[in-house]
Amino acid sequence: MNHETKPNSIFKVIGASSLGTLIEWYDFYIFGSLATIIGAQLFPADAGASALINTLAIFAAGFIVRPFGALVFGRLGDLIGRKYTFLLTLVLMGGSTFLIGLIPSYSSIGYFAPILVLILRLVQGLALGGEYGGAATYVAEHAPKGKRGFFTSWIQTTATLGLFLSLGIIVLSKNIIGAEAFADWGWRIPFLLSILLVGVSIYIRLKMHESPMFTKLKTEGNISKNPLKESFSKKGNFKMVLLALFGATMGQGVIWYTGQFYAQSFIENTCKIDFNDSRYILLWGIAFATPFFVVFGAWSDKVGRKWIMLTGMLLGIIFYRPIYQMFLDKSDVSKTEVSAIASTAEPVITRVPLHDKGDSLITTSTKISLLSGASYSKVLVDTVYADASKTIGHSKEIYKDKILETSTFWIFVGLVFFQILLVTMVYGPIAAFLVELFPTKIRYTSMSLPYHVGNGVFGGLVPFVATLIASFAGSTPLSGLWYPIGIAALSFIIGAVYLSNKKDETIND
Repeated sequence: MNHETKPNSIFKVIGASSLGTLIEWYDFYIFGSLATIIGAQLFPADAGASALINTLAIFAAGFIVRPFGALVFGRLGDLIGRKYTFLLTLVLMGGSTFLIGLIPSYSSIGYFAPILVLILRLVQGLALGGEYGGAATYVAEHAPKGKRGFFTSWIQTTATLGLFLSLGIIVLSKNIIGAEAFADWGWRIPFLLSILLVGVSIYIRLKMHESPMFTKLKTEGNISKNPLKESFSKKGNFKMVLLALFGATMGQGVIWYTGQFYAQSFIENTCKIDFNDSRYILLWGIAFATPFFVVFGAWSDKVGRKWIMLTGMLLGIIFYRPIYQMFLDKSDVSKTEVSAIASTAEPVITRVPLHDKGDSLITTSTKISLLSGASYSKVLVDTVYADASKTIGHSKEIYKDKILETSTFWIFVGLVFFQILLVTMVYGPIAAFLVELFPTKIRYTSMSLPYHVGNGVFGGLVPFVATLIASFAGSTPLSGLWYPIGIAALSFIIGAVYLSNKKDETIND
């Protein structure tokens, strides 16, 4: 039996579900968007590159626990219902995000700072593990036949829009209070604001009704008594769980996090683009690409889900290295011709004490403006030892805070847009694809686990693993890309061989 819903009702369902899910993604992604600044707050001043890597590891921890959240809240969703389960996940996510904004820095409480943030990050991961499956299932179970890909694709926009919202609030806060204040205490503002957004979403979700399919099951007394056992001990269902993971969500996850999070990290930390410029590039790319979630979701209702998703993976495999090489080439200012320089500002010299021995880190920063309108800072770094018997550290030359000329800026936007377009191809149809694999009474549990292992573990680890690989001796800035390329290639092969090209299959009651 197909439980159709009136058009007004389905849009209310989508609106209420999407708003809450968008806010949860916003809460989850603020941390990644501020990784560099947060790292400086959580770790010692002389931690250097390890502060970023450690902060990305804390960021990744939230992804690793997402599958456990999928099991815990998926089971609750199949036992007590979709509505109250993702109300609970919203409260947990909002509360932990707000508390991250209150954690003192390393200078106040030492290593308790990163430990407390890690604990709250784990709570965030558990909450998100229960949110997505509930929202996608809830919308799919309201969707009329023939439009499941179209309607669930609206939920798919929320992850990218949550990132967009987090970037927008970060840039706005920084511009209002200034870069120095933002790096000191202002980075807490986006975390603290989340409590207001969560409050609005909880109010809206309290007015929602339970899914008609789940209500029917409950009325008939057919609710699963043990969703975990039915999901993973029955051979046929467990086979579908594994196929969904290795043939779809694993590859989809690395495409998602490469195109958005690793792109941002690479542009900011490897290409050394100015903080605001790097966020504006991503904001424009997201703005242009986001409508394609709905385009590909709707198209999948007509031509099937499989080949749209696999084509997105294949294009990432082919184009990632050329795209990131272009990022490097277009941002390289090390060979700037003297004739291209419009002006050179007076050098700014700063001294940062190291350890307790009197050693110091001396940085000499000179801002250089070019005739093209671009600019950058040339930074010389010296280690000066208090013990005269030691050799003075050799200078290290860094080019940072690069502001791109207009044409290069839009090339960067285009490259990010293309990557997010691939995200819309793999992600737009996947909610419909997953709900069609599993029966109603164990759907929340069954679809949540492969989704969050694929996205949370394989995808969420992209920024950390790729940055770590690129830091190894003998590696190049592009070495980290082999991780997402390899995972996407494996998923493409498995999906091409074993997935069926589903489109608008009747979902079991």
